[in-house]
Amino acid sequence: MLDAKLRPLIDPPLNAAGRWLAARGASANAVSVAGILVGLSAAAAITLHQFGLAFALILLGRLLDGLDGAVARATAKTAFGGYLDIVGDFIFYVSVPVGFALASPGNAMPALLLVASFALTGVSFLAFAAVAAEQGLQTTAHGEKGFFYSTGIAEGAETIIAFLAMVLFPQHFPVIAWVYAAVCMLTVAQRSLLAYAVFAKRGKAL
Repeated sequence: MLDAKLRPLIDPPLNAAGRWLAARGASANAVSVAGILVGLSAAAAITLHQFGLAFALILLGRLLDGLDGAVARATAKTAFGGYLDIVGDFIFYVSVPVGFALASPGNAMPALLLVASFALTGVSFLAFAAVAAEQGLQTTAHGEKGFFYSTGIAEGAETIIAFLAMVLFPQHFPVIAWVYAAVCMLTVAQRSLLAYAVFAKRGKAL
């Protein structure tokens, strides 16, 4: 929901940083892998109850996630780069709740529910992208992407905010996880209605 609104603000500095990194030989895939490793390190810090460190690593990991696309735009975008970017996102989304589950047994059930909601959100997102590609649909609302990014209530920015709230207030992780899982399920419903509105109408038109 916030991602498209934030794009005009974050893209100019990201693109400038991406050009700087590309000029010094950095590859987009290397930045993506670095972002994945930092995200996993954040989950490890959560497991060890190092929540201040986890906060910093989450921010750094998401910065790298934005920079990989900026480096790709400054060099050459590849299909594998787009694949690696989305896989890296979901590795991060899953690893943080797992970190909380390992940190405390009482977090296990809300963490499991949150991961399940991420799985369903991811399926709705990727299914929409696959059908949109088949129908030849395109959008630049979320910047230049390798495939169609459908808007949802819970997107990257909202997930980052939720994760930062979790590490700032780890004692409230269960409540935050339950609430955000519900938001994710609303996103699945919203995206499904959008898919019906877009694809059903196109099917009739064809």
